[in-house]
Amino acid sequence: MDLERKFTSVADGIEVTDGHEISGYASCFEVRDQGGDRVAQGAYARSLAQLVARGGQVKMLWQHDPARPIGVWDEVREDGRGLWVKGRILTRLEQGREAAALIAAGAIDGLSIGYRTLCSEKTADGGRRLLEVDLWEVSLVTFPMLKEARIGRKSDAVGEIPLTWADGLRKATGTLAGGRAALIENQRRQTK
Repeated sequence: MDLERKFTSVADGIEVTDGHEISGYASCFEVRDQGGDRVAQGAYARSLAQLVARGGQVKMLWQHDPARPIGVWDEVREDGRGLWVKGRILTRLEQGREAAALIAAGAIDGLSIGYRTLCSEKTADGGRRLLEVDLWEVSLVTFPMLKEARIGRKSDAVGEIPLTWADGLRKATGTLAGGRAALIENQRRQTK
């Protein structure tokens, strides 16, 4: 079974402090994403418990590339809302410095999970409800799958720069609309 990826970001925002610490929700329960999936509360519990038992950890990757780890997740836990993560971008790495700069500039604002589905059920709307997943990694990504999720606040050594969820959503919607139109046009040309 191939590793699945669920591009998402935080509903209330990723918080970036001191240029390298980040926290937020990597997944929100019972919210339908663009792929038609919803994650059930408790879906990560067994996977997280098994990781702790064997001394492992969820990896922090750049754009789901296993050759590009860019930090560490110090805390990964489920709560009543979703999968909450807190970690550090390793700014001693070139890719870590680049990621921190892109986040600070607003060019990167998404989180995405990499996982294997262990148990799911079909939903009436044609999607899936993920009941149990084996979580492997949480990546910093350009395009999140869960449209409702955007950075809410970021800060650096100079001071806080507020970015509301709505501002982030408007910005991302414009970017996605342009990218989607180009993708549709490209697909149309290929099918001719």
